[in-house]
Amino acid sequence: MLEKLELDTEGTAVEESESDIYMRFMKSHKCYDIVPTSSKLVVFDTALQVKKAFFALVANGVRAAPLWETKKQSFVELYLQETFKPLVNISPDASIFDAVYSLIKNKIHRLPVIDPVTGNALYILTHKRILKFLQLFTLEELGIGTYSDIAFIHPDTPIIKALNIFVERRVSALPVVDDSGKVVDIYSKFDVINLAAEKTYNNLDITVTQALRHRSQYFEGVMKCNRLETLETILDRIVKAEVHRLVVVDESGSIMGIVSLSDILQALVLSPAERTVRRSEAAEGHSKADGVLGHAGPPALGS
Repeated sequence: MLEKLELDTEGTAVEESESDIYMRFMKSHKCYDIVPTSSKLVVFDTALQVKKAFFALVANGVRAAPLWETKKQSFVELYLQETFKPLVNISPDASIFDAVYSLIKNKIHRLPVIDPVTGNALYILTHKRILKFLQLFTLEELGIGTYSDIAFIHPDTPIIKALNIFVERRVSALPVVDDSGKVVDIYSKFDVINLAAEKTYNNLDITVTQALRHRSQYFEGVMKCNRLETLETILDRIVKAEVHRLVVVDESGSIMGIVSLSDILQALVLSPAERTVRRSEAAEGHSKADGVLGHAGPPALGS
């Protein structure tokens, strides 16, 4: 896996690996990309009565609004913010990654997008809006899933070979692919239970097709998707079908890859978390080193 060093927002060298899909994606898109073509933004003057401000929020169906102070000719804070804090805002040209970093670092739920040139407020970014934006992109654009060295079997593959692949490749399901490359079924670790139920565990030379004829549970067919479908569609399909993965196929139904819940969680949660841990450990290491140097004692007499 290729790795490179980058400077984070605080100027610290950090590792960026190929698994940091969302981080790279967010760095390549601006906050302006999230702003809807048509949206409503309510702005209050600090001189406005509180009662009228509440009515205005309800009437416009919004939860917060930037406060404008005429004397300073600038926005000063957000109305209905949890606690009083100086207004944290971001430029529309800043990356989405910077927006997420700002939301987390400042422990806020809303981030106004303000044009630094005109001083106009354009939009209020939230965690939900950012996640929704990410879900609108396709698997191909996000690069989520496995598309090389895919583990699969054929209809006539012996069960014993399938079991060995489960162990060797550490996968929980194997697409069943015919001679033309089309996905015709899927054999999962859960299906192995049928070997015991049918008392056929002593006959592991039977083919996958023969074994799957004895499925104890109702099988609705292989759940598939293509790389041009959005992450939102993919997640919705996985949740409704109550499966752990979708087989990615092309227009003809031939196998292209696999996208699993693990792939999605790895991209969305685990990779950033692991990166944070590495950064924290690195910072701790620097602190200990500084502590050792800082307590080296006074120079010897005569030096």
